[in-house]
Amino acid sequence: MRRRPGIGGIQKQRLEQEKYRDKGTVLQENQLEQMSLQLEAFRTNLEEFASKHKSEIKKNSRFRAQFQEMCASIGVDPLASSKGFWSILGIGDFYHELSVQIVEVCLATSYKNGGLISLNELRQRLIKARGKSKQHQEINNEDLLCAAKKLNKFGNGFSIIQISKGEYLVQSVPGELNMDHTAVLQLASRQNKAYVSVSIICEQFHWEAERIKKSLNHMIKEGLAWIDSNESETLYWFPSLFRECIDSQDV
Repeated sequence: MRRRPGIGGIQKQRLEQEKYRDKGTVLQENQLEQMSLQLEAFRTNLEEFASKHKSEIKKNSRFRAQFQEMCASIGVDPLASSKGFWSILGIGDFYHELSVQIVEVCLATSYKNGGLISLNELRQRLIKARGKSKQHQEINNEDLLCAAKKLNKFGNGFSIIQISKGEYLVQSVPGELNMDHTAVLQLASRQNKAYVSVSIICEQFHWEAERIKKSLNHMIKEGLAWIDSNESETLYWFPSLFRECIDSQDV
């Protein structure tokens, strides 16, 4: 018959378990300390790099995007820094200024597009609005996405909607677009048509008439779509998807 361990044996087992647990805790603490030191060293090197290449970061949009990726890899957000080293570099100021200009363009065009504007059109309008004095600071869509996403702090008034690979819309009015609304926008953006009809939606998605009507009525109510009844079938146009020249009076 197998003997059960006595009190002394149980205490010995507990002591050994506690030693292993303590050893594991020490190892975890050491690993965390090493990681913290490595991240701090990386941050310091990143700051030195930013200081050395400050001018290139501000002028070259591709270089700036790569710098943003390096910042993100260690959890550094130049936009969130209003004080300290990053503010001295002026990198955050570039995006803060861009965010303000995005708001201005969205407000100036909301009467026309219902508060939904394509990223490409937004960029064209911003380049024109910034004028010759800002030509040394090139902006691309990555810059706009970075700056526009920061506007989420104001609530659901600003959001980014991806309608296809590399194509985005910026929504600047309160209100959520559900999956049906997004699907309709994606359908309208294909082949640069910028419109849909009930038959097109039905053929593509096989939705019931009530579902289609509900989605389209909501988008019309919000000013995101315009009705064209001149065709044999009513068309629903989305001004945010128009490929048109920018009217100089709009901004």
